[in-house]
Amino acid sequence: MSVVFILVFAAIIMASAFLIAFIWSVKNGQYEDTYTPSVRMLFDDPPVKEAESRSDQSQLAEKGLKKVKKERENGD
Repeated sequence: MSVVFILVFAAIIMASAFLIAFIWSVKNGQYEDTYTPSVRMLFDDPPVKEAESRSDQSQLAEKGLKKVKKERENGD
């Protein structure tokens, strides 16, 4: 029976500690997020110009081909 009293006392202390921590965090503005991350995903990204993205892809492809050619030349 004494174990029950100890556990109830420990539970009350833990609950009080969590309540104090919650009140402290609310008073210090931890929950005041003006730019909510859950809403951020709803905003559109800035549009990417199709010509730029294609030129970037072609530049990356050219660099990759040059790298492969160099590796083949050095390997042989």
